[in-house]
Amino acid sequence: MSLEEYKGVFIYAQQVDNKLSGIAFELIGKGKELANDLGEKVTAVLVGSDVKGLATELAEYGADRVIVVDNPALKEYRTEPYAQALTAVINEFKPEIMLVGATAIGRDLGPTVSARVATGLTADCTSLEIGDFPMEPKEGVEQKHNQLLMTRPAFGGNTIATIACPDNRPQMATVRPGVMQKLPKEAGRTCEVVEFDAKLTENNKYVEILNIVKEVAETVDIMEAKILVSGGRGVGSADNFKLLDDLAAAIGGTVSCSRAVVDSGWKPKDLQVGQTGKTVRPQVYFAIGISGAIQHTAGMEESDIIIAINKDETAPIFDVADYGIVGDLNKIVPQLTEALKAEVAAK
Repeated sequence: MSLEEYKGVFIYAQQVDNKLSGIAFELIGKGKELANDLGEKVTAVLVGSDVKGLATELAEYGADRVIVVDNPALKEYRTEPYAQALTAVINEFKPEIMLVGATAIGRDLGPTVSARVATGLTADCTSLEIGDFPMEPKEGVEQKHNQLLMTRPAFGGNTIATIACPDNRPQMATVRPGVMQKLPKEAGRTCEVVEFDAKLTENNKYVEILNIVKEVAETVDIMEAKILVSGGRGVGSADNFKLLDDLAAAIGGTVSCSRAVVDSGWKPKDLQVGQTGKTVRPQVYFAIGISGAIQHTAGMEESDIIIAINKDETAPIFDVADYGIVGDLNKIVPQLTEALKAEVAAK
């Protein structure tokens, strides 16, 4: 493998039912940053059936080029044809970096493709940057420059690992949704669009889709919420989350939680904030009964305003909070709820 042949930053632009997923725009935003550091361009890879029209939207969010693989066999996501398509793109265009969203689709597609192109893949990344590897010079070890440094939680979120792939290309990573920020939309922006025939070959790995059942979500998407009222182990019980439900209702917010709450069975995984949950950026984030371990704060520290309520004045959550209240949440939260209701009624 000649590493010098591999150039540019590519992102997989996930679409479902001919609608681009938010992670596509987030990856373009991060890809642009990485590409600028390398003096390269960002290419979005769009795979599907009758999807060429989506290239316009990718261009408006910053893509410098869109490679379209359009084939009727790609109408719905199936591992084999999609893996063939993305593998063919990588083999033909030789990207230095290939980013895929750590969605249900991406977590299936990314590892499959990385195996076929004989490179590594760092899964579920929360940070990406260009730097040296090894990060610190070591005697007798060549330090390689302009490497993709991929950071992800490890050992159940108890530590952070930074990984590089210095000897193979492309450098591949799946990236957790909500971690990277998309660029502002530039209406009317255009880019080069390349239609590529991946020459798909049907084989015994193709599956036949008999029926598609759309899941009806019972919970809201906390990644879209403007106000989050988040509870931790300190709330005490599932029943006691009624206090947080009332507060959220009073201010038009959404309830979320820490990993400890999910592990205790008090709330579903969809509501979990943190390294092993979802990354959120609401305008206001209430951290109630949450100690503030790094596994949690990594998922919410970019919130515009953080308000912490905890009886332990030494809790780490106060280090990232804009406002902190030390005391019993069972007394403070109802009082806060009533005060906010009164404020809303007065208006």
